[in-house]
Amino acid sequence: MRTIVYCSTFLLLSTSIVESDNNCQDPNFHSLETPESSKLECGPAFKNRCHCHRTCYDGHNQYVVNCTGTGFLDTSPLAHLPNETQVLIFTGNELEELPWNVFGTLDSLPYLKVIDMSNNKIREIRGKAYHHVQHVERLILDFNELSLDPARSHPRVFSNFISLLELHLTDAFEDGPPRNLAATLHDIFVNSNLTQLIKLHLEQNEISKFRDVNVFCDLPKLLDLHLGDNKLNELHFNLSCLHNLRFLDLRRNEFARILERDLHTMDNLAKHERSLTVDFSGNPFECSCKLNPFIKWMNKTKVFVRNKADLWCYKDNASHHFHETKNCASKLLASTRRGTTVVLCFLSIVLVALVCALFYLQRAKLQKNIEPVFDSISKRVRYTSIANGDTREDV
Repeated sequence: MRTIVYCSTFLLLSTSIVESDNNCQDPNFHSLETPESSKLECGPAFKNRCHCHRTCYDGHNQYVVNCTGTGFLDTSPLAHLPNETQVLIFTGNELEELPWNVFGTLDSLPYLKVIDMSNNKIREIRGKAYHHVQHVERLILDFNELSLDPARSHPRVFSNFISLLELHLTDAFEDGPPRNLAATLHDIFVNSNLTQLIKLHLEQNEISKFRDVNVFCDLPKLLDLHLGDNKLNELHFNLSCLHNLRFLDLRRNEFARILERDLHTMDNLAKHERSLTVDFSGNPFECSCKLNPFIKWMNKTKVFVRNKADLWCYKDNASHHFHETKNCASKLLASTRRGTTVVLCFLSIVLVALVCALFYLQRAKLQKNIEPVFDSISKRVRYTSIANGDTREDV
């Protein structure tokens, strides 16, 4: 079988395309296109910068429009996509804003399945930007600069992707407060009706927590949730509503230990013959007794812990393989006793302070009640002294 290789720049920039007949379903497929003819195929709107031809993408022979690093400053060519387009690669340009009706106003593009608009410096996507995309199954917006400003945020931006299976948002947002990003993601998932989504990528977005614990519950068919390279230190979100979840990526976050609450949550997901895989590799675990429950959990849980051999904990700036720390019971008990002692001392000080304050506030009343007692004692002492004096005189 002869392998056809095109020596053109766009093939080097778009690694998803492989010009090898051996990797496609149809071994008899041979493209007759040349780089020059594939540019002419796109039409005049693409200004001879893109390549439009049938080629191998993801192991399938598909009609691909590839505009990688073509220097476009707007999306105007996309309103003139060839009707047979199945894959659109429009990356490495400078767009900043996606206007309404990126793909035109006509209801066309019945075969479009994949849109890759990564690395375009996009800051704003208008609410009606993506129309006529009801057949798209994969949307890639990685490495953009989507604004977190509420004035430039459009919660229903993905509402027309009724068939979307994969959403890629790796490092897709501008740098900003984690609270703003959490709010933006919440609004998108609640309002975009992504009920068919099975794969979500949110890596490298500096996520530390989510505003709404049920942020992913509007994605009922989600299978794979990728949250690697963020700033999570516990599961700040509800997973029990994701009844189909099979993979949870938590690599390279900020987990120092795993809360027992989160261990129970993952165990519950693995019940009833369900398969769940998690990946905690690359987290800065602390070598301490607090890590022991996680170590013991890994040895008995039905959850498959991927890259278990690559898990490390850190002590005194040195890395160590995971191992159970001995005498944790006595250490934890001593820690508990120290904590109890501190609490008792604190409560004692508070009690003394309250008693003193009470005496101070009631000092007038107490003085009034105590003075008669002192007078009585004083008189009794005086009478006793007089009586003793009389006795001595008699003697």
